[in-house]
Amino acid sequence: MTGAKKRIAWGITGAGEKLPETYAIMKDIKEKYQDDVEIRVFISKSGDQVVKYYGIFRDLETSFDNVWVEINANSPFLAGQIQLGKFDFMVIAPCTSNTVAKISLRIADTLLTNAAIMGQKAGIPLYIMPSDFKEGVVVTRLPNGKDLELEITKEDVEHVERLSKMKNTHVFEHPDHIYEILSKHVRSD
Repeated sequence: MTGAKKRIAWGITGAGEKLPETYAIMKDIKEKYQDDVEIRVFISKSGDQVVKYYGIFRDLETSFDNVWVEINANSPFLAGQIQLGKFDFMVIAPCTSNTVAKISLRIADTLLTNAAIMGQKAGIPLYIMPSDFKEGVVVTRLPNGKDLELEITKEDVEHVERLSKMKNTHVFEHPDHIYEILSKHVRSD
């Protein structure tokens, strides 16, 4: 792979679903493509609680050079960096149903919803992995090893479907798809 490093803004919300798997893949990408990719991590206020609950906050700080936690919708000033093209694309994974709904309804009152909506307006590709992707019952693993059964509603899925129809916005179901997303933006020779 050649050329300038691709800059990725990785947003983490308060969703625990597939969080450990997403972290492992992003860490793998950073290590394998360190000469081609720069990943900056932006954590929402709720995400800050969840990454600590899952015990990966220190791992994020150790694995990635740049990790920021939301102070408010404009601090750190991610939306401005996105609009100015400082990032090649943005990934929000995992993404809560709350964040999905807010982006779907154009409510930009958090760090990640503000950055996502401003990025859409500026034509920056946005990739979102909703925790509530399909209607029905899902089982998620808690940090203590226990399973938690959750029912995903049709209302949650309607917001995901609405997002998937938005310009420059792509939804995906599993962290493994991040490798495919990367291959679209980082070309090998």
